[in-house]
Amino acid sequence: MRRAPGCPFDPPPAARAKQEEGPLARVGLWDGSTPWLVTRHAEQRALMADPRVSADITRPGYPSSAPIPPGGTSISFILMDDPEHGRLRRMVTAPFATKRVQALRPAIQRIVDDLVDELLAGPNPVDLVDAFALPVPSLVICELLGVPYADHEYFQDSSKTIVKRDVSTEQRTAAMGKLMSYLDDLVGTKMEHPADDLLSGLATRVEAGELTRSEAAQMGVLLLIAGHETTANMIALGTLALFENPDQLALLRDSDDPTLVASAVEELLRYLNITHSGRRRVATADIPVGDQVIRAGEGLIMANDIANRDAEVFPDPDRLDLRRDARRHLAFGFGVHQCLGQQLARLELQVVYSTLYRRIPTLELATDLDKVPFKHDGAVYGVYELPVRW
Repeated sequence: MRRAPGCPFDPPPAARAKQEEGPLARVGLWDGSTPWLVTRHAEQRALMADPRVSADITRPGYPSSAPIPPGGTSISFILMDDPEHGRLRRMVTAPFATKRVQALRPAIQRIVDDLVDELLAGPNPVDLVDAFALPVPSLVICELLGVPYADHEYFQDSSKTIVKRDVSTEQRTAAMGKLMSYLDDLVGTKMEHPADDLLSGLATRVEAGELTRSEAAQMGVLLLIAGHETTANMIALGTLALFENPDQLALLRDSDDPTLVASAVEELLRYLNITHSGRRRVATADIPVGDQVIRAGEGLIMANDIANRDAEVFPDPDRLDLRRDARRHLAFGFGVHQCLGQQLARLELQVVYSTLYRRIPTLELATDLDKVPFKHDGAVYGVYELPVRW
């Protein structure tokens, strides 16, 4: 469900109403199917960890958000079940382990500081999305993957098309094809000239016969899109949410307590929850939920934005409270398909939120809230532009 204009941080009222009615509700999709919308936190956690629930997009009954292109589609491991899901995921797990990610903190701090320097030396006002929110995660994921940052406009344009709701199947397929071709070429380059990066690691596995080149390219596409689209939107939308809650912004800006910064990141992830298409699943067996039964072959949509506003878990859920213990949020999912890059995202957000407002303490919105262009047409929620001044 889309957010209603005028309520930029809250889930749609219709979804909240369904949550009040119970943990399950039928919803209609573009193809006439009526999967279950799972509205509450406890039921979502239980179902995402249930082996009778499948993430396989090719299973009958899977509640796809759009038509599958003729001739099939490139399927990443996040849309597979074990053992294939686990086999492919393990090949890219190591760079995202907590210790490896924490070792990146100095490099990420340098990236953020350099971009703040450029902000301060550049035009005022400025679009924070273009000048800061998008470059931070793009630079980080390019470094991690071994993708030339000089190509960032190319892959950003393609990824924007892929995550938009209101594009045709042909446009989305063409954009995915361009990115697949680009990553396939990069994998080939890494096979000939390996370096110390994730794509070189995948290229080594291709040469060893553990992966096909197409699988390596698909994994590269997934990591490239996920590595910059989501975090960029969290940086900009989180900043806007803090502008609209000046007491919370002051709390974060004036503190040098790393535990408060970490808590702020979790609360903003809970409060904003930028993935709005829900996590899609299909039942492989009958599953009782309360006094209802999800039948085998029925689709499930985990509405994580409203689960993160479940008052049973998060009292006064519509209030942004950076001191709240929000660690049980479902912004990164739950179970075996929990977001691979969550520790990297957390680290980037911690560095950004602890640096940007401290270094530019007078940073503020340079337009009216109702003039900010929100991404109501995207699977990843955020803002297209965020004019700021100081």
